[in-house]
Amino acid sequence: MNTEKIIKAGKIASEVRAYAKKIVEKGMPLLEIAENIEGKIVELGGKPAFPVNLSINNIAAHYTPEHDDKTLAHGLLKVDFGVHVNGWIADTAFSVDLENSEENKKLIEASEKALDSALTLIKNGVSTSEIGESISKKIESLGFSPVMNLSGHEMDEYELHTGISIPNVNDGKSIEIKSGLYAVEPFATNGSGRVKDGRPSGIYELISNRNVRNSIAREILEFIEKEYYNLPFCSRWIIKKFGTKAIFGLRQLEESGNLHQFNQLIEISGSKVSQAEHTILVEKKDVKIVTA
Repeated sequence: MNTEKIIKAGKIASEVRAYAKKIVEKGMPLLEIAENIEGKIVELGGKPAFPVNLSINNIAAHYTPEHDDKTLAHGLLKVDFGVHVNGWIADTAFSVDLENSEENKKLIEASEKALDSALTLIKNGVSTSEIGESISKKIESLGFSPVMNLSGHEMDEYELHTGISIPNVNDGKSIEIKSGLYAVEPFATNGSGRVKDGRPSGIYELISNRNVRNSIAREILEFIEKEYYNLPFCSRWIIKKFGTKAIFGLRQLEESGNLHQFNQLIEISGSKVSQAEHTILVEKKDVKIVTA
């Protein structure tokens, strides 16, 4: 594990989060927000570890703007982004109320306080169910529900989701935290506390590099392998590189089993969701919140 690169990625992520909080305003195009955040990551010496997620209200995760997206920022907006430095990742998220809504503000407080609670616990030897219980208790004490089927995750070089999950409830699994890199991300809702698959997101991951006949698809596949490795990417990035012919190429790669496209994740009762997230480096005798 390359601690130096993880710390650098975390420092960039922290600076970008502060920048994003300053620029996000109601009525601003989501496309502009995403491109500004991704541009700032590159400007500061990192690369996006995945497309910026800008999920509004009942969309909990996996909304990134399409290349021609006209959606404007509003409601309860989750801003979730990652930075990598040579494959070593820092993942962070915050929520913002764009309606001056007391309910939105309380939901944001619930996910933030749940994150704080989890961060006081996480260290070598603590169980994942203990962390999940602390998250759920804090959210429930404030009158909301944790999203049960979303979780934090372990990370590794060029691997955004690997190893163990960090639940937002006590799932009874009691897996022991060991030295490693973890993202903790409580989600709070005023709904029933579960998400379901929504529309395709335009966010993809590479699952096979087997050859394809179509020349456009083959060219795109080669670029994806070289540029993103195992990290998620989006149609917007590929269209920026190859033009609108990339839409056909991506469809071909998905149909041939080279790519998996994620779905948007929607709260099942249509209720609002907030999110807060930090990346933590757990070492034998120390814990670093690298995105603080």
